[in-house]
Amino acid sequence: MTIDDSLITRAIFALLAQRAPEESICPSDVARVLAADEALWRSLMPDIRRVASCLAQADVLRITQGELTLPPDRIGSGPIRLRRGRLMR
Repeated sequence: MTIDDSLITRAIFALLAQRAPEESICPSDVARVLAADEALWRSLMPDIRRVASCLAQADVLRITQGELTLPPDRIGSGPIRLRRGRLMR
């Protein structure tokens, strides 16, 4: 199975839809939904962060570290959380 950006996007939206609007998800939650094998899901993390950054640029997601919302182009490599953005329905 090929894991492309649209599949990652759908997984992000599905996980957020299962949570209360104020709650967040970890990018590794998305990776684990897409791949059970640890080596594979870990290899997906850069792509998940990239897709999340694109969604944040479109104001569909917010990327946070603690209570701080990070600029989409500066998420770095530290721990982040994904939250609904202003335009997510």
